[in-house]
Amino acid sequence: MHTEVIVVAAGSGSRMGSDIKKQYLPLAGAPILIRTLQALAACSAVDRMVLVVSEDDREYVHTLCREHDIAKIGAIVAGGRERQDSVRQGLAALDGQTELVAVHDAARPLVTAEEVEQVLAAARAGGAATLGVPLKDTIKRVEGTRVQETLPRSELFAVHTPQAFHRSILEAAHQRSFLAGGSSTDDASLVEAAGVSVQMVEGRYTNLKITTPDDLVIAEALWKAKGEHVR
Repeated sequence: MHTEVIVVAAGSGSRMGSDIKKQYLPLAGAPILIRTLQALAACSAVDRMVLVVSEDDREYVHTLCREHDIAKIGAIVAGGRERQDSVRQGLAALDGQTELVAVHDAARPLVTAEEVEQVLAAARAGGAATLGVPLKDTIKRVEGTRVQETLPRSELFAVHTPQAFHRSILEAAHQRSFLAGGSSTDDASLVEAAGVSVQMVEGRYTNLKITTPDDLVIAEALWKAKGEHVR
């Protein structure tokens, strides 16, 4: 199956507390976005990538990709107001022959080619799959300050990206949500709402999403621990 990855990089990253959007902050000497694209491009199962960025950043991202010699870039398009809108813009920019599509957060640069290949293989076989890790902590549902219930940890996963789908399944789920006026920050939940079963592929805890300054410190340490060098 011809396979593309939509890389969502249109967010403002307000929780980082920086004047620079988080996807452009440096990780081991290169912008986080570039590190993410390098990881995805290294996966042999990925044929093409569509980057979704803010309209004001499109030329800058074009320059970054050229300077860092990023392969497999098929399109760089402007995102929408919400994440769901941005993914829909990415879907519109897919190549006509694409049958399998993954969606990945630009702020997850530590994903491995093996993880990408595993979630793509699961989606290729079953139609829809997401990467995730079992929760380590006990989770309680709280209203106000009062605990309502303790959820069974053995059944709970923290969801990561990439998430991968047969193209027709993801497009139909987005269309269904759009017509209903819905909104979601998770593509797998849109597919679930459309009645499609999603397979969970267990990934690595190192595939963290860089959201806060603490996350960036941890990501730098993890990058050094795996022996990578600045390119």
